Amino acid sequence: MSAHKPEKPPRTRRVPPPLDEAALRELALHYAARFATTRLKLQRYLARKLKERGWAGEQPADVEALAARLVALGYVDDAAFAAMKSRAMAARGLGHRRVSEQLSAAGVGAEDRGEAPDEQTALATALAFARRKRLGPFARVVSDDPAIRQKALAALLRAGHPMAAARQILAARSVEEAEALIGQL
Repeated sequence: MSAHKPEKPPRTRRVPPPLDEAALRELALHYAARFATTRLKLQRYLARKLKERGWAGEQPADVEALAARLVALGYVDDAAFAAMKSRAMAARGLGHRRVSEQLSAAGVGAEDRGEAPDEQTALATALAFARRKRLGPFARVVSDDPAIRQKALAALLRAGHPMAAARQILAARSVEEAEALIGQL
């Protein structure tokens, strides 16, 4: 005897109602409260929600004005977002070029991105990345194989580090020699 389970009817997904002024404002406030964001990221989010749910307001939705209002109130701050994101990415060992590209993609203007780090800071960040990824003198086995050195160089460059810093680190034959590079500048 086999136990036959009765079939369940297919689940119907509840479709949320179209947005109006109050609902759009509530979505914007909730998003800004939950996530560190930029004006452009907030506008993209609201445009996506409008596309998904539709619009039920009398006037056309003014996403730009709503985003500008949240900026004026201080809920959205591109400069603060850039500073926070830059610190976090530098702590992961990513270079200024990569950080700048990410901030640009998030809609942060050049005036809010901050200045390029000095050579000492750039080299320290590149060393942190090499240590974390075990590249060059930080590898388990230091190798003179050109293919391995080329892969390590490519990884450092993809992470946004300057060519000069990457070459200096990979030229070091030991961890001590690599770390001494910071004191030489």
